[in-house]
Amino acid sequence: MKIPKTTKRYCPYCKKRTEQKIKVVGTGFKRGSMTRGGGRARAKLRGLGRGIGNTGKWGSKPAQAKHKRKTKTTKKTNIMYTCQVCKKSKYQKKGKRTGKLLQE
Repeated sequence: MKIPKTTKRYCPYCKKRTEQKIKVVGTGFKRGSMTRGGGRARAKLRGLGRGIGNTGKWGSKPAQAKHKRKTKTTKKTNIMYTCQVCKKSKYQKKGKRTGKLLQE
């Protein structure tokens, strides 16, 4: 996604429209590990998937051995605006999904 280096927008600190520098920042990473959450061995220790009735997630294995994992073609951007007057930074309110990047 092509974005300009600077833009004029409202600064909540200066309380007026100022020239602001644009910087694309990473969206961060998820905390915690999924391996802790839902392993089959851990479920058996907890006593899930046993007994009478619908065992839900732990009832039977899926029809295909390996699930198809897809990767996202677009990611939300995280834009930081830095005011040129007061030098304070602010993130954008809503993230925009960038267009599909050409993979070379």
